[in-house]
Amino acid sequence: MNRPNLTAVEVFPVHGLQYVFPADRGQLARGAPASYAAEPLQRMIAPENEPIPVWPSASVAAPKNSRFHELLTLADALRSGRPRERKLAGQALNKRFRATQ
Repeated sequence: MNRPNLTAVEVFPVHGLQYVFPADRGQLARGAPASYAAEPLQRMIAPENEPIPVWPSASVAAPKNSRFHELLTLADALRSGRPRERKLAGQALNKRFRATQ
């Protein structure tokens, strides 16, 4: 039976997502909290004295599905976060990958 290379599935988002889907920081806007400003990273990273990252046009599905929203949040932290945020997001995402095996 063909199975995906699980090591690659874990490594790619952590080290490649920011290059394949680079973050595009726009102007200040209202929107759904993203990256470190939403769960699950929100309780691990204290916000600084700057506006939080948001998705100005959040997907319709994300607010209705908290698990999907968390995955998008982790992906956003991997794309746009600082090293500590990327590390925590990678650990959280890999934990979720392993839980589905």
